Amino acid sequence: MTTHEKKVLVIGHKNPDTDSICSAIAYAWLREKMTGRKHVPRCCGEINAETAYVLKRFGVPAPDYIEYVGTQVKDIEIREMPGVDRNMSLKRAWMKMQDTHVVTLCITDAEGRLDGLITISDIAKAAMELSDSSILSAAKTPYANILDTLDGVAVTGDTDGCYTKGKVLIAAANPDLMEDYIRPGDLVILGNRYESQLCAIEMGASCLVVCEGAKVSVTIQRLAEEKNCIIIQSPHDAFTVARLIDLAMPIGYFMTTENLVTFRTDDYVDSIRDVMAKRRNRDFPILDHKGIFRGTVSRRNLMDMSRKQIVLVDHNEPTQAVDGVEEAEILEIIDHHRIGGISTFQPVYFRNVPLGCTATIVYQTARERDIEIPKEIAGLMCAAILSDTLAFHSPTCTEADREAAEVLAGIAGVDTDELARDMFAAGSHLAERSPEEIFYQDYKKFKIGAITMGVGQINSMSGEELSNIEKRLTPFLLETMKHSDIKMLFFMMTNITTETSRVLFAGEGARDVLEETFGVKAEGNVCEVPKLVSRKKQFVPGISVMLQN
Repeated sequence: MTTHEKKVLVIGHKNPDTDSICSAIAYAWLREKMTGRKHVPRCCGEINAETAYVLKRFGVPAPDYIEYVGTQVKDIEIREMPGVDRNMSLKRAWMKMQDTHVVTLCITDAEGRLDGLITISDIAKAAMELSDSSILSAAKTPYANILDTLDGVAVTGDTDGCYTKGKVLIAAANPDLMEDYIRPGDLVILGNRYESQLCAIEMGASCLVVCEGAKVSVTIQRLAEEKNCIIIQSPHDAFTVARLIDLAMPIGYFMTTENLVTFRTDDYVDSIRDVMAKRRNRDFPILDHKGIFRGTVSRRNLMDMSRKQIVLVDHNEPTQAVDGVEEAEILEIIDHHRIGGISTFQPVYFRNVPLGCTATIVYQTARERDIEIPKEIAGLMCAAILSDTLAFHSPTCTEADREAAEVLAGIAGVDTDELARDMFAAGSHLAERSPEEIFYQDYKKFKIGAITMGVGQINSMSGEELSNIEKRLTPFLLETMKHSDIKMLFFMMTNITTETSRVLFAGEGARDVLEETFGVKAEGNVCEVPKLVSRKKQFVPGISVMLQN
């Protein structure tokens, strides 16, 4: 048995922004330093242009994408074992099963791909039901198997090939009678009688098995070589040889090759559980993503499965979390948003601080532990703070955020004003992107009482760019609302320079909620709200109070 190394996944929210991605990378690095365990960042959405610029600038690869964190086959304790060769004898297969305490062997080809299966019941059935004296040749039994099974040695002939023609018989009669039933190609089991050995060779036998370790004369050996007859000497008596020889047949002749039920290491347990319940198989082969055999699992393994272990950063609401989060084991939550409705199996470390950015919390944790932050990680964290605080213009920004950003900028060797300008410019090139890409690049769902609303946001320093986006996005928002299962949709287009947001809206009651919350008047499906830049601290809390009242 093998135990898979448990690595912890550090994941931000769906439709990730710069803080979500950079904090996942930074906290994965920091937590690995603190615990010694392997931590890897993951993202559960497309990385936007601003974040892509930041990652490229500081030379850090983007986290791999993860869509679902439900338990997979690779999270189960797989009985890892090599596949066996189809030419393995029934005897060797039985012995291997006894030695390894398994009831199923998986037969693979030279590349490790699954050819078939053989079970302990298949071997028992073969041993009990065989009555055809020609089956040894029909199975194309390797002579090597015969030698091994009979504990024999080759006296003459080439034993590298297979026995492919004739039947197996015992030369118990005198030579006169043997001439009537020995045919060319037969395998003959006999003793030390010179006349019987001579007769068998003369009648065209392809193989002689001489029992009880009887010596074979030089004359018989020479004649056998002339007739291309293999002679095998076995220490066993004729009865034992006759009983054992069928066990020399290759398992490939008896293996099951059709309708095999296999699973991949990336398959999810939910999808395989029902399949396993409907089949009587004791073991199921596991293949990797390339189709290479890796081992087997049984129903019992499902009882011992371990959930994926994850850390959530920059969110704590189920609607924003990666799919399957309810099936994972959450170890920690690091966030700076309101407390949402996410639940855990057991108490977890939950650090939620009213700061402008999750990266500030990561910075504070590193400082508390006196852990030195490397240059590239510092650059990511600084960029995350500048992004989430809109270069310190957001009302969510605190003195702690500003202090952290300046210290991190010094470590990374960057200027905060220059970095903010460049990253915002990189993220503002939205003209070539589709309305759908723009809408969902920073989109979150929030559940307030019985009402679920969706809120997207983009930031730009260009009023002209935002005006063009508004024209393209208005019809998209209205069309999206028709096919949505949520109550209200909002989209904030925030001008960083003027600290003003124009808010597109759709859905029953959305207009009234906006107008009453912010004291503005909507025109069509948009309203302009001065001094509104923060979705987290201004927009969502304001809407929440209004809906609850």
